[in-house]
Amino acid sequence: MNTINGNHLIELGFRPSKWFNEAIQHINENQLTESEMKIYLEQFRSPDPIPLHAEPKDFIINIRPEHENEIDNVEKVINTMKVLMKTPPLISGAIMPDACPTGPEGQIPVGGVVVAKNAIHPGFHSADICCSVMLTDFGKADPKEVLDAAHSITHFGYGGRPRGEQMPMSQELMDAFRENFFLNDEKLISIARSHMGTQGDGNHFLFVGTSKNTGNTMMVTHHGSRAPGAALYDKGMKVANRFRMEISPETLKENAWIPYETEEGQSYWEALQLIRAWTKENHEAIHNAVLEKLHTEKQNRYWNEHNFVFKDGDLFYHAKGATPLDDKFMPDITGPRLIPLNMAEPVLIVQGKTNERNLGFAPHGAGRNFSRTQHKKSLAHKTIEEVFAEETAGLDIRFFTNDIDISELPTAYKSAKNVRAQIEEYGLCEVLDEVMPYGCIMAGDVQKNAPWKRKKKFRK
Repeated sequence: MNTINGNHLIELGFRPSKWFNEAIQHINENQLTESEMKIYLEQFRSPDPIPLHAEPKDFIINIRPEHENEIDNVEKVINTMKVLMKTPPLISGAIMPDACPTGPEGQIPVGGVVVAKNAIHPGFHSADICCSVMLTDFGKADPKEVLDAAHSITHFGYGGRPRGEQMPMSQELMDAFRENFFLNDEKLISIARSHMGTQGDGNHFLFVGTSKNTGNTMMVTHHGSRAPGAALYDKGMKVANRFRMEISPETLKENAWIPYETEEGQSYWEALQLIRAWTKENHEAIHNAVLEKLHTEKQNRYWNEHNFVFKDGDLFYHAKGATPLDDKFMPDITGPRLIPLNMAEPVLIVQGKTNERNLGFAPHGAGRNFSRTQHKKSLAHKTIEEVFAEETAGLDIRFFTNDIDISELPTAYKSAKNVRAQIEEYGLCEVLDEVMPYGCIMAGDVQKNAPWKRKKKFRK
């Protein structure tokens, strides 16, 4: 038999795959006859592609428009869920009162929860893996002193901390990264070290307020896994799409999945847990440094992610902006859960159980009715300073870059009052306490004086 190559295998009906080189080498080295080759290749023949569900799997709708501005938003969320729920591994889902679209039709909305059988979908947690919130109770500390100390310690914006200002990443975690297929990359580990103690930009914040129940001062941080999580997401999507092309090419690219029972699925699940541990350590680094600067000890602390994948047997709950309530989802339970609304509203401290409407989840905040750009256009008749003064009256609101980002002010978000009303209406969770706002730090308009823009200006 003549020497064969990949084209011969394609002519036999096989799609190019990672096993091609090994198979071609085996066939040529053993000089298999045509009949022997066909018998040998049968082990690599893929089963028929997995089709989309003919009809969307059922999902629970825990949202309704409260006014005209929300009608289009809610319709888009429901329509995109109908497309999404045709994805083969999905068996059920739910949308929360703070839901809003994130991209093309069929892409999981913020405020969406979907349950997949034996499958992990990287696109459902996106690049901001393990976006989460942590609360530390500072007792009777002065809120201004806590906010001032936090402002001197935290770090918002692009990239990591400069040399000399970096916070240590635990050796145990670095060693665990090196043992994982997806995270064993010295450049990624170096980035993870430099990003420790940073919060990024967008809707991430550091919030200080007082407990409605006790009067104690509490600090809440909100951020995800930064660049390490984004790097894992990129790798995960590439692997998921490789599987998609082999087993379900009809599935939308953003909804591709990694089968959990594969070696890649096991490694990706482990990587997610390590990124979760990194993110928790990142929160703790900031909180502990503020406590140390104030020479005080924490009274209490708890945290929860609201953008992650949770496992229960062979079911994988993908929460894209939804707060886990059921204890089975969190291996390190330390207290109730947190739902931030906006900088001018309380952070809700909640608890709840799985019921027929929530799948074990609650909202994660107050989503958007409009894009950032649309929101800015709607306020174009006012100056940025006027908008800021109106929306932050009585509060100590700071932007790390000193450039006001009006797309993060309260009116950029859904009505907190309506979200709370629908939480109660649909019986999603119970509010135990509220952290009444004193002040907040956010990144600010990071585009205005971005490093690359300054360099370009300097060249002129």
